[in-house]
Amino acid sequence: MILFPAIDLKDGQCVRLKLGDMDRSTVFNDSPGNQARAFETQGFEYLHLVDLNGAFEGQPVNSAAVEEILAATKLPTQLGGGIRNIETIEMWLNKGISRVILGTIAVRDPQLVHQACKAFPGRVAVGIDAKGGKVAVEGWAETSQLTVIELARQFEDAGVAAVIYTDVDRDGILTGLNIDSTLELANSTSIPVIASGGLASIDDVKRLVEPDCAILEGAISGRALYDGRLDPDEALSLIRNRIL
Repeated sequence: MILFPAIDLKDGQCVRLKLGDMDRSTVFNDSPGNQARAFETQGFEYLHLVDLNGAFEGQPVNSAAVEEILAATKLPTQLGGGIRNIETIEMWLNKGISRVILGTIAVRDPQLVHQACKAFPGRVAVGIDAKGGKVAVEGWAETSQLTVIELARQFEDAGVAAVIYTDVDRDGILTGLNIDSTLELANSTSIPVIASGGLASIDDVKRLVEPDCAILEGAISGRALYDGRLDPDEALSLIRNRIL
């Protein structure tokens, strides 16, 4: 079980959104590099980065901030937002990103996911964001007709490293992870699943270390870490001492 601290980038700063709304953002740190170093010092082992502007514009926007993070820490990183073609995937992997996350393009062009997984084995994840059970795209601004499980099953044999499943209806509002839907997805596919959206407190972490959640690769935490609702030492200690 990996606890991924999230660094969401908007206009070069570390922010958190409410319900995926770019107009409802809170700046928590204006230095992405300093934030990454802080997470490394706290004992986290893997970073989750999102180029929010890029997700809406369909191309990398916060490249300088991402490169600042890569220079500031030795932690492995996964990055999503604005990654829509093989050239961008290759660019980020060459710069030191451990794995890229394909979101909107996974819905628009599933074949690209298969192509990318073949070209870069183990380094391509798929981000599935859901509103009301349907897959959301274009930075959560649009909702498709696909269900989460339908989309995941399209990549069952592609070699996808992980699925990051975000319940947009919970993201940034600290109401708790949607464990039921996340486990339903994890039990419907052989692809490792990472829970995201709404992690609010140590109670969520306690739920994640229960036996039925052992199927999950991990979970992403954002606002709860930034505003102090989740103590990193306590959370990481729980995960490290879990009984398997």
